Amino acid sequence: MVITARQEALVVSSWNEMKDDAPTFALKLYLKLFEIIPSAAKRFSFIRDSNVPLEKNAKLKAHALGVFVMTCEAATQLRRTGRVNIGANTSVQHLAAVHFKAGIKDVHFEILKFALVETIKEGVPYMWSEELKDAWSDSYDHLVIAIKAEM
Repeated sequence: MVITARQEALVVSSWNEMKDDAPTFALKLYLKLFEIIPSAAKRFSFIRDSNVPLEKNAKLKAHALGVFVMTCEAATQLRRTGRVNIGANTSVQHLAAVHFKAGIKDVHFEILKFALVETIKEGVPYMWSEELKDAWSDSYDHLVIAIKAEM
């Protein structure tokens, strides 16, 4: 699986269109996930241990924003280096440990991918195409492969 220059450009340009309203899209992403798998909310300590409504939960929005940013960065990293590097503030090993501890399985990653592409479709309907969907899906898949390899 290789990310092409065209796929990278699609991911980056669509994210650039969405990022000014990133908190809204971040929330929509996880609301879609919890609509499909309501029990998934219990896997997040910052939700499980909080009385803050989802719509106002800053940690949820930050977490969801990270999914968008890391997926977008994965496209760029794959084109430049052929691999996914998470970044200076965290590591693939840390993400793997957190996801393993939370009991995240393949099905959770797949449903989150579905929620991600549906959120992007809503966010940039004028850009939406199968090609855009595939670009985001491939980038996300590479990110997940990197995380699961360390789980």
